[in-house]
Amino acid sequence: MPGSFSVTTMKCFSHWLETRLNCIKVFQAASDLKQFCLQNVHHDLLLTGASSTTNPFTPQKVCSFL
Repeated sequence: MPGSFSVTTMKCFSHWLETRLNCIKVFQAASDLKQFCLQNVHHDLLLTGASSTTNPFTPQKVCSFL
């Protein structure tokens, strides 16, 4: 089948990929994530809310005739 890889080829590729990953300890990753979140808290719309002028999901006003 064209475009398919053998199991051996995929195992070799998987091993090659794993050797190129930079591993860090969980506590370091958690610390980095916490620091990132604290630095970017003012950009988080779930915490700060969106203004009505910039929020694309505000309900559209309906115009009705009497």
